[in-house]
Amino acid sequence: MGEFLASFYLWTKSLHIIAVLTWMAGIFYLPRIFVYHVERATVGSETDEIFKVMEMKLYRYIMNPSIIAVWIFGLALVFTPGIVDWGSVWPYAKGAAVIAMTWFHMWLGARRKEFLAGANTRTGRTYRMMNELPTLLMLVIVFAVVLKF
Repeated sequence: MGEFLASFYLWTKSLHIIAVLTWMAGIFYLPRIFVYHVERATVGSETDEIFKVMEMKLYRYIMNPSIIAVWIFGLALVFTPGIVDWGSVWPYAKGAAVIAMTWFHMWLGARRKEFLAGANTRTGRTYRMMNELPTLLMLVIVFAVVLKF
């Protein structure tokens, strides 16, 4: 299995990076849509329904497939022999940040369902503040992978 993974390492790494880019696009954009949804639409209005469709399509058709691909290709990289130095701190820092980013993805999904039910209780300010979390996590991930501390 190790030889198989090693022979496709660059392909796996490339697909992982592409999946991360598409996932992060959604992770950054969905909270911004939530801000506009809270501040520009009243429950039951035509605008409310348009936001619900936008949120559903982004989450279901872009973010969900992307997170699945991120995890599949990421785990393939983890199990590729010689790629991860388990004696270093970086793989654990990256892993913790990826788990936190996955939690954020699921948190966004729960918020989307609240909007769908007309039950959102959060403000635009809350979504603006939460939108900073993926940026902080991204910094940890990138510095961990590049600097390999």
